[in-house]
Amino acid sequence: MPATPATPPPALRPYLTARHELLWNEADAFAAEHVAPRAVRMEAAPGRVERKVADLMAARKWFAVTVPSTFGGLGAGHVAKTVLIHRIACVSATAAAILQATLIPVGALLHFATVEQQARWLPGVADGSLLLSIAVTEPTAGGHIGGIETTAERTGNQWVITGMKAHIGNSHIAGAHLVLARTAEAGVRTSQALTAFMVESDRPGLTVADHRPGLGLHGFSVGHLDLDHVRVPADNIVGEIGQGLSVAQSSSILYGRPNLAAVSLGIHEAVVATTTARLKVRPRYGGALSDLPVLRDRVGDMEARLRAGRILAYQSVHLLDQGLSCDADLINAKYLGHQWAMTSTQDAMELHGAQALDRDYVLQRLWRDIQHTYPPAGTGDVQRIRLADAAFEEGHIQWSERLAAGAPLAQPDPTAA
Repeated sequence: MPATPATPPPALRPYLTARHELLWNEADAFAAEHVAPRAVRMEAAPGRVERKVADLMAARKWFAVTVPSTFGGLGAGHVAKTVLIHRIACVSATAAAILQATLIPVGALLHFATVEQQARWLPGVADGSLLLSIAVTEPTAGGHIGGIETTAERTGNQWVITGMKAHIGNSHIAGAHLVLARTAEAGVRTSQALTAFMVESDRPGLTVADHRPGLGLHGFSVGHLDLDHVRVPADNIVGEIGQGLSVAQSSSILYGRPNLAAVSLGIHEAVVATTTARLKVRPRYGGALSDLPVLRDRVGDMEARLRAGRILAYQSVHLLDQGLSCDADLINAKYLGHQWAMTSTQDAMELHGAQALDRDYVLQRLWRDIQHTYPPAGTGDVQRIRLADAAFEEGHIQWSERLAAGAPLAQPDPTAA
């Protein structure tokens, strides 16, 4: 794959500090040295879960990029998070997916866990001894939170959780899972019916189905969790009883959607770089394919989409770091970031002709990987509904305001037990 730029493009300067630029360079060097060789091996063995890249990122505290230094994290914010995911995704969307999947439940802990809970789990995330997953999606309900069938029943000072979770990122390498379960009787509104629990992976009754590779993101663990009367103590509740919908929605908007926008952006950059490099060296009609106006026209469209997607991805998380209302911007960055990258990838496949169908050629991997940024954190249909709500100025909680960067950490809640 062609080398990616060593320095951020000028259009991103308004959003990047000197610290961000150092992190950009560090991520590029890391990706070139450690990720690129493993990307080839991951493609060659799609049934194998990649663990070494996770260990290497953990050693750099990247899973704790938004975690305050109080708990051993970098405390660098959302722009920094986007830099890491984006730059790694330029080389391997799988490695970027491993990073971003743990960052979502980390966000939930930062915003809803008590200080005691944060001190219990976040240092492990920071030192790399504890990776996390968020377990919301189910085989029947899909991503429809209101349709969750997993239940949690109280027994003394414990809760007993039973149900199935599907398509759970990092399922095989996570040491704990943030599980959303139904804690209210039928008929209770969804906003009050669900509760979030931290479930350690070694709890009796919790099993993870064997890893099965998907269409793309080879090496990324996306599995099924079976919870068969799994017991957890009451102090494993994250947030309050009945607050699970808020935990899930806020984590999806503030972490899941911008994370996926960053993955799409990295894939998009790799697609454009791969395509221009190919067209410049492919001879045709006494010159190169890159000389043909009809092909340059299509590449111009690809570049336009890439530049727009880059600005959307970084502007939205910059607003988030500033504590400004930006829920719709985060949603839009995920929606258009995927859509534009998908369109450019299809254009690239056509511009490459039969070369694109070579299993060992990088473009085929990019085409497969970009499919995986559409469903998580809400499909395009869901994003358009939320954007329509914003257009009609219909009231939704603005999580970017309520849980602004720099807001005080959650305090112990005596009712959560």
